[in-house]
Amino acid sequence: MVRDPSAARVALVLAGGAARGAYEVGVVQHILEEVSKDLGRDVPLDILCGTSIGALNACALAAFADEPRGRATRLVDIWTRLRVQELVQPDLRGILSMGTRWLRGTLDAASVPAREGGIVNPEALERLIEAEIPFAAIDGHLQSGRLDALTVSTTHVASGRTVVYVNRTEGDLPPWSLDPTITPRAARITSRHAFASAAIPILFRAVRLDGEFHCDGGLRQNVPLSPARRLGARGVIVVNPRFIGAQPPEESPRKEDMFPGPLFLLGKTLNALLLDRIDTDLARLRSINDILEAGKRRYGDDFVEEINEALGHPRGRGMRLMRSILIRTSQDIGKLASEYVRSPLFAKRVSGGAGRLMRRLGEREARDESDLLSYLLFDGEFARQLIEVGRQDARARHAELCAFFEAMSKET
Repeated sequence: MVRDPSAARVALVLAGGAARGAYEVGVVQHILEEVSKDLGRDVPLDILCGTSIGALNACALAAFADEPRGRATRLVDIWTRLRVQELVQPDLRGILSMGTRWLRGTLDAASVPAREGGIVNPEALERLIEAEIPFAAIDGHLQSGRLDALTVSTTHVASGRTVVYVNRTEGDLPPWSLDPTITPRAARITSRHAFASAAIPILFRAVRLDGEFHCDGGLRQNVPLSPARRLGARGVIVVNPRFIGAQPPEESPRKEDMFPGPLFLLGKTLNALLLDRIDTDLARLRSINDILEAGKRRYGDDFVEEINEALGHPRGRGMRLMRSILIRTSQDIGKLASEYVRSPLFAKRVSGGAGRLMRRLGEREARDESDLLSYLLFDGEFARQLIEVGRQDARARHAELCAFFEAMSKET
């Protein structure tokens, strides 16, 4: 589907979460298949923005952009064929090599391999991704107009800045955020950019891009809403596999009969590192929308253009109304992961060291939740469960999603 250049652009923003990313696939499948079916046309996803596992999902959607509805099935097929005992193996060589360099004090850049710093060997997963996702096709879809832009966010290890790699047909990047912690870079996005974005510290190795080490973009920008805005999206759908449950009452604290183990604490540490600010970002967006709508009611339809001109923005830039929908998982994925690894189905599917490791992570010392496990559980049957949760959550918002795309089709 080639889009009308004058039509308002829609962005899909996919957050991080490692193996939790299967949830995003379920949400996207419902949008591409069921919402398109009810509307009687393929829904547009013009700008794709991803961080961490969301970057991998976004790259796959971009690579299969010539299959507007079928690309969801492509992603489902990839995720449900995963086998955790093949993909999650300790990186013993990397750990020993890193330790040796520390002891010897040889930490200069020249002595460090292009990949460094993780306890899980990502090579099997990366080979699978390179075999399944035709990254080389992305440029063709951009040139043909099936896609406007693809962005992948990473964290530059040395400076801690977020680097947003932008792949689009236009030469110059649009005006970007004044935030000094964000650096946009034009790039032809490859598998290495996606691997860097998904390189969760501690778990996976950092990746060297253009001579610099990069790791998970979620450290500062787990939900990349800013790139979607800067690239001209007039509407955005955000999918986040992070569960936000009700806070327990302060007057009835839960008794803890033992100190949590180190693996449980590691899971909580990763949650803290990948903390997203999407609720704050969307609240700010809604506030801007309210101000602009009020200005149009009070001063007329030219209010937005006039205030942007007064602020010094070139025509077509600056503040503008932007519709948004946030779909977040309704179930605790850590709890689902813990339940799954204690099930007979898991015991039948996974054996050996990987099975023992996963069962250890799912033991009840974490009181029926296992955050670290949910990051590592790259298993097809667990992915199938998360995809179904994603479909259910999107189905619950079906009418809202249809109304969103109907409204976007009328904007220019």
